[in-house]
Amino acid sequence: MLSHHDAVARIAVKNIAVARRFYENTLGLTAVATGDKDRVEYRSGQSTIRVYRSEDAGNTRDSTLTFAVGDRIDILARALKAKGVHFQHYDLPQTYIEGDVHVAGEQRIAWFSDPDGNLLSMVGG
Repeated sequence: MLSHHDAVARIAVKNIAVARRFYENTLGLTAVATGDKDRVEYRSGQSTIRVYRSEDAGNTRDSTLTFAVGDRIDILARALKAKGVHFQHYDLPQTYIEGDVHVAGEQRIAWFSDPDGNLLSMVGG
């Protein structure tokens, strides 16, 4: 029923200005719509990411947004680290860490947070 429709990721933040600096300057996304002072919209590939102001921001402990980056994951992790991004490291079964990337067989994943603590990730393989 919904498989042929695009989906929009929504990420709650406490401060739009701080979030914009992170999503635009650090992650390199370009705002495609701002609407008002309480939200901004980005495009990543065919996906839409809507960042909006909310007092409840940063309360999730699971990944909010995942970028599928293929074989560029190590390059992108190093580039983000050079921009000050701190990566989370987890002790996961059957997984080891290379730099900031968790490796489990062919699967590679790196987790990091935005300024509000929303957990983001990149996956590759």
